[in-house]
Amino acid sequence: MPGYDKGEAFLRIERVSCRFGETEAVRDVTLSIEAGTIFGLVGSDGAGKSTLLRMTATMLRPATGSIRIGGLDVVTQKGQAKALIGYMPQRFGLYQDLTVEENIDFFMDIFGIRGTERKARKALYLGFSNLLPFLDRPAGKLSGGMKQKLGLACVLVHEPKLLILDEPTNGVDPVSRQEFWEILGKMRAEGMTIFVSTAYLDEGERCDRLGLMHRAALLETASPTEIRARFENLEEAIIHRIRQADEELANDTFKL
Repeated sequence: MPGYDKGEAFLRIERVSCRFGETEAVRDVTLSIEAGTIFGLVGSDGAGKSTLLRMTATMLRPATGSIRIGGLDVVTQKGQAKALIGYMPQRFGLYQDLTVEENIDFFMDIFGIRGTERKARKALYLGFSNLLPFLDRPAGKLSGGMKQKLGLACVLVHEPKLLILDEPTNGVDPVSRQEFWEILGKMRAEGMTIFVSTAYLDEGERCDRLGLMHRAALLETASPTEIRARFENLEEAIIHRIRQADEELANDTFKL
C-alpha cells in the first residue's frame, strides 16, 4: 500500500446506506477523511453514527455504496483493510478479572507481537495512557476513565493506520476525558487518522472536521469553526441545523 500524506484522503465513504429490516439506519452517506486528521461524528441519538462506524470497521456490510481505507475496499478486501484498523466500540471487551498487564498481553498475543517489540509497545502505550503504575490491578477495579484508556492502549498495540472510536468517553469524568483526548492529539501528531463519534461538543471542537448526522443522513461536513460561524457556540449551531432539517422534512411530508 502506498504511503498517505496529510492532506490526502485516507478514508473514503461513498453513497453508503444500511437497513435493519424496515429501519433505515444510514442513508446515502458520502464523506472523506484526510490522513493524519481527526474527523468527529456528532448528532442526535439514533442518527446512525454507530452503524456508520461499524461499517467502516468491517463489522457490518453496507447495503449500498463503498468504503475504502488506504485504497482498500472493506468488503472485497476485508482482511487487508482490517489490518489497518483499530476499532473501539462503546462497550469494549476488556477482561475484568485480568490485570492491566494481562489484558494488553492478551491483545498482543492476538496480533502476534513478540520479543523486544512486545516490551517496547507495552511500555509505550501503557505509558501513553498513564497506566504503568497499575500493571497488577484487575481491569474490573479500574475507574471508568482508566478502563477507557486501557481499552485504547489495547487497540493501539498493533499500531493501526485508522483508529475508529464510538463515543469512547461517554460517562467518563471531565479530567479523564481531557487526558483521553490528549492521547488522541498525540496520535494525530504522529500521523494516525482518527474517526470518532462523540456526545460531547467540547470534544467536537477538538476535531479537524465534523460530520453532523440526523435521521440516518449526513446533514453537513465542515470544520467546527465553519459550523458555528453564525452562532455563539457549536451546540447552538447543531441544534439549529437539526431543527431546520426536521422542519424541512415536515414540510416535505405535508406537501405529499
